[in-house]
Amino acid sequence: MVINPQVDQQFQLAFGLHQQNLLVQAQSAYAAVLQIDPYHDKSLHMLGYISGQMGDFVDAVSQISKAVELNPTDSAYFLNRGNAYLKLNQYEKAISDFDKSIGLSSDVPEAYLARGTAHHESKNLLQAVADYSLAIDLNPECAEAFFNMGHALLQFKKPHEACLHFFKALEIQSDFDFLIGTCLHTKMKLCDWDLLSDGLQLLESELNSLKKVTTPFAALSLLDDPQLHLKAAQIYGEYKFPEKNLLGKINHRTTKDKIRVAYFSADFHNHATSYLMAEIFENHDRQKFEVYGFSFGPNSHDAMRIRLLKGFDHFIDVSQKSDPEVAKLARHLQIDIAVDLKGYTEDCRTGIFAQRCAPIQVNYLGYPGSMGVSYMDYVIADAVVIPEKNHAHYSEKIVYLPHCYQANDSKRSISDKQFKRSDFGLPEDSFVFCCFNNGYKIQPKTFASWMHILKSVEGSVLWLFEDNPMAASNLQQEAEKNGVDANRLIFASRMSMEEHLARHQLADLLLDTLPYNAHTTASDALWAGLPVLTCMGESFASRVAASLLTAIELPELITTNASDYEAKAIQLATDAQQLSELKARLSKNKSTSPLFNGIQFIGHLETAFEKMHQIYLSGAPTENIKVKAD
Repeated sequence: MVINPQVDQQFQLAFGLHQQNLLVQAQSAYAAVLQIDPYHDKSLHMLGYISGQMGDFVDAVSQISKAVELNPTDSAYFLNRGNAYLKLNQYEKAISDFDKSIGLSSDVPEAYLARGTAHHESKNLLQAVADYSLAIDLNPECAEAFFNMGHALLQFKKPHEACLHFFKALEIQSDFDFLIGTCLHTKMKLCDWDLLSDGLQLLESELNSLKKVTTPFAALSLLDDPQLHLKAAQIYGEYKFPEKNLLGKINHRTTKDKIRVAYFSADFHNHATSYLMAEIFENHDRQKFEVYGFSFGPNSHDAMRIRLLKGFDHFIDVSQKSDPEVAKLARHLQIDIAVDLKGYTEDCRTGIFAQRCAPIQVNYLGYPGSMGVSYMDYVIADAVVIPEKNHAHYSEKIVYLPHCYQANDSKRSISDKQFKRSDFGLPEDSFVFCCFNNGYKIQPKTFASWMHILKSVEGSVLWLFEDNPMAASNLQQEAEKNGVDANRLIFASRMSMEEHLARHQLADLLLDTLPYNAHTTASDALWAGLPVLTCMGESFASRVAASLLTAIELPELITTNASDYEAKAIQLATDAQQLSELKARLSKNKSTSPLFNGIQFIGHLETAFEKMHQIYLSGAPTENIKVKAD
């Protein structure tokens, strides 16, 4: 092969600029190579690679495909085109390219890691784990492979094994992005608190230094500080989902007959979000609103999915589309208000909103905190979850609904099955405290309060949800350390939602957690007639149960410190008449208070949407919105 010195010199210049991360200059320099030699496959490949670095994965595929046509024997070309397909959510094409890359060069750990990621994203977890294992075998110092393996194992409900892999990644690379918070959060799933105190101090220090130390969601359950929650969100959002301008600005729209509202979620199936929102989708005023569902979750065929398909005017499965493609589709459909029901939770697609999919973008329900990014315009809240003193901790403008921000479905059914306490190993004549929150929400201070309560109420038991056996075992050991017989902790397994609601009636009082309250879990209990005792903190996540109790007019169940929380629990457990009167009020208030009045709620939400839309049409900047009670 004859090497053209001029081409080689120009390519080396371009490559040098590229190594300095001067992407625009490198792009021009690679293009100059192609002016001399239009068939220079390395330059075509590198132009595609730069397009990927800039976020234009469609162009990345196009450019690298030209290089592949010219030279189908370079494994790196298939690897990098596969990575571009991966970003476009075209998993089959990505896996095909990774297969080809591995076929050409079987000793490159990055190819197995990438293929594992593609399988992971397409929910083929067994193959993902196999590929991550191969990547680790080839490079035992690959922190990313251990990190990804940890996440796959979490989805397999193996938090202990996941924890081992996360800590191995931390051992290899102590500054791996967002890993410390992940390690602590995973240990919380195991109710393993041995590193928690030091870990929380480190987390706070690193966040104040603006380090990439935790995901925002992990921060919610670890810290009760809305200022730190905002910092975590800003750091994560800027790094993972920076604002993109691939589609350009949306031309200012004029009014039309109906406001087009689109809800975006991966949870349009049997999931807590849909349990809360189903009635909202169904009852929007179709004279004023056209309602879209953009689904990027599993295409399940469960009862909730079937119900939701009927509840939207338009239901669109976008799970196989890239973020820019989804945003482009939403623009084409002229969506006016895009509501993100995920926030920074599992399976989120924040990148859709980073592309600006609608003129008005709203953070609602799924993530109890600020997303910390400029392209989310509003967060829907109420005066309890975001008091005015906390305005500075939200990048969004705040929409205040008059009662509770949380939607609820008044059609939720409770099984008529008549359970007995003995069905769940509960004593017949003892006071039954319960908490069906996930284990990661239980912090040592809350648990210490529970143990004090149990010791003060003779014969009482604590009924907990068993997320995994190791967490149950750790809690039993902690009980013994606190001087409480481990047998007074009784664990409940997962069951259908209708029967789960029914079994609430066997308990006497739900004890809430801090700093991450019961959210859907609290509304489940109240709907089933079970009182909820909460200790309200400072952050959104720590004030949700208080919001629910305020809306259902039971403010005496809201405390603000551990001492009052413990005293109130003991008082209710030892005064049968007071508890009976409380349950009677809860039963009455279910039908008369705002919390479960879906029609009233949807009216307030629609008023909020109309005000957002009016502000947009006027050309005025976004502003806080307060919706008045009827």
